[in-house]
Amino acid sequence: MKNTNLKIVGTLLLTLIMGSCSDDDSRTPLNPDLAEQPTQEEETQPLIGAVYVMTNGDGQISGNVQGPNTIVTYGRFADGTLDPNVGTFPTGGNGGDFDGGEGLDPLISAYALTKTPDNQQLLAVNAGSNTITSFNINPETFTLEIAGTPQPTGAVGPNSIAFFPSTTGPAETKGIVYVTNITRPEFLDLGEPQQQGTVTGFWLTNSGELLAIENSTRDLANRPSAVQISPNGEWLVVASINSGSATLASANEDEVVVYNLNATTGLLSASQISGGTSTLRGNADNRNLPSAIGFQIVGDNYVVVTEAREFQPNGMPPAFPALQDGSVSTWQIQSDGSLTPVNLDVRSGEGNTGRTACWLDFTNDGNTFFVSNAIEAGIASYSFNNGEIELLDQNAALGTGTGNAVGADAFARTEGWIDMWISDDGAFLYQLYGLDGTVGVFRINGNTLELIREVKSGKLPDNNTQGIVAI
Repeated sequence: MKNTNLKIVGTLLLTLIMGSCSDDDSRTPLNPDLAEQPTQEEETQPLIGAVYVMTNGDGQISGNVQGPNTIVTYGRFADGTLDPNVGTFPTGGNGGDFDGGEGLDPLISAYALTKTPDNQQLLAVNAGSNTITSFNINPETFTLEIAGTPQPTGAVGPNSIAFFPSTTGPAETKGIVYVTNITRPEFLDLGEPQQQGTVTGFWLTNSGELLAIENSTRDLANRPSAVQISPNGEWLVVASINSGSATLASANEDEVVVYNLNATTGLLSASQISGGTSTLRGNADNRNLPSAIGFQIVGDNYVVVTEAREFQPNGMPPAFPALQDGSVSTWQIQSDGSLTPVNLDVRSGEGNTGRTACWLDFTNDGNTFFVSNAIEAGIASYSFNNGEIELLDQNAALGTGTGNAVGADAFARTEGWIDMWISDDGAFLYQLYGLDGTVGVFRINGNTLELIREVKSGKLPDNNTQGIVAI
């Protein structure tokens, strides 16, 4: 039976995670000069890549389950602009909503959609069907074809995928895939403050099919938000959104945890090797606890994590005015799997103007990374040097957001900038507007951004989208 009081707490947190949002139609419309379809001249250019965006369903069916999930494909031209007419490709599963029906960031995650480094496969979660889909990418047209059948993930709400190329696994496999599930069934009705998920593994074959790795599932002490594998393939890291929650049965305070990964067997260590958090419950600074969303492992195993700040210092979900400026923290994974803090709680704004630091991506030179703030509808830029980070510009890009408004005003007009991905050539950043069905195209100039186009194709819904990949 549902615990009504806990459900109310969970619903409140849902409204707060990543600033939450609404699908209010009063949002300021896109700049018409930037929202055009491709020009005739652009349409004659050859496509050099693509941008893939996941619809995460097409409307609620029941509970957390949304309708059929689809990948909307945009062709990419050399100047960064997009052709929205390449096609839409069903995943063979349903989308899902695990963020209270607000329509923004419904899976509270990063990497719901990802790709292999060779651009041969695209991997997608089906959160409403509890499956994962692998597509083969046509290298000339960038269209998609499902490889095999969607595979069950063994728990509720798959929401993040990691891939690592491995030549030491079984014959006919090209690498290892791990996916996080939001929660085990027994914790579903308790809501975000108490949910505890899993991580489970698959082999990806050379033909693009997924094969379950036997005995690969590990139970997590928190609700996961993202999973990544270290560049050397030795470590798998999971981030979570409810570390330190006062109502979490595990009482776990690790926002990131590290497992050892055996690239030959595809198996993780039986339990986590280490864990870390930037802010403990009851801290003297009266700092809200970190809800880690997006992260990357770069360079010499540096873990760079974005942190929204929702749970109060005592571990309870806050009323909206208690939401604090988000942050970024960094650790380094040592040779024994332990985490050494480098920079912790480097703020993404001041005066509650950068409250929802949730996704990030690095420039190709590794010296700069960009962080999107959902409710503020903006992108911040940071410098990076061997784990040391510094906020360069809180508003490297800024759309229609909410400033530091609270209450109903905070949800009335934001475009809800969520997932982002930098193209393989490092020239362009593609930003998903989670409450506008739009993709923003930004030219990268060193550590600055220039908005060159906003593409509203009509193929993406105005809310409930999750996941973007650029090649």
